[in-house]
Amino acid sequence: MSITLAPATPEDWQQVTAWSAEEGWNPGHGDAACFLPTDPAGFFVGRSGDGRILSAISVVNWSSEYAFLGFYLVDAGHRGNGLGLATWRAAFPHAGTRTVGLDAVPAQRDTYRRSGFVPAHTTVRWSGRPSGAPDPAGVIPFSPDHLDAVAAYDHRHFPAARRDFLARWLTAPGRTARLCLRDGRVTGYGAIRPARDGHRVGPLCADTRADAEALLDSLTAHLAPDETVHLDVPEPNVSATALAQERGYAPGFSTSRMYAGPAPATPLEGVYAVASLELG
Repeated sequence: MSITLAPATPEDWQQVTAWSAEEGWNPGHGDAACFLPTDPAGFFVGRSGDGRILSAISVVNWSSEYAFLGFYLVDAGHRGNGLGLATWRAAFPHAGTRTVGLDAVPAQRDTYRRSGFVPAHTTVRWSGRPSGAPDPAGVIPFSPDHLDAVAAYDHRHFPAARRDFLARWLTAPGRTARLCLRDGRVTGYGAIRPARDGHRVGPLCADTRADAEALLDSLTAHLAPDETVHLDVPEPNVSATALAQERGYAPGFSTSRMYAGPAPATPLEGVYAVASLELG
């Protein structure tokens, strides 16, 4: 069976989002509307001759040096026919000479190794209940007036500047974003969004464990006690893992962050939860 790869429309991506939900990725509500404008030419679907979507992949160019691969999916009824590899080969050149990152599920790690990807670290999804703590002092709601400062702070924790993405991500309907300010300087920020199951926190970045904890309490203060909260935590950040454990969160599935090309030197000790596993 052959397919034709083409840029995806927002309508196409609704099908891809449904596939990701079936795979247990728990997409956030409104994620696609934030994702697609980041690199409109970097989202692809493979169509059969009669127009059906049979495969998908995203290769999002964040900068002239860094790209991220995600949403590598094939319709469950058409796997094992080489469609995934054909989709990969057609879409991967979009990254050019950039370093490409991805988050690999365990079953696909060896596949990515064969394509030149090298493991860097593990990310673990931790899930639990809100603490029930009141909204702490020292944490304030995000507003567009904070965007430049938050974007500059974020760039310390992510391999590329992503101001326009954050403008969408932090203000999309149903989302809550908070930040910590010390003497007028951003020392942490985070966001929470509703998902297919519960709520997902991310990104959550902070200079200190105390700021990360305050941000987490503030982001979840409005949730009912029986709601579920999910965080995707880089394992090298032992402070973030300890915070999840002490809050009674349980580890779920894990992914391997892998890179083809030089791995970014971005430090992880301030990253308490990544924004998403699909776009990094």
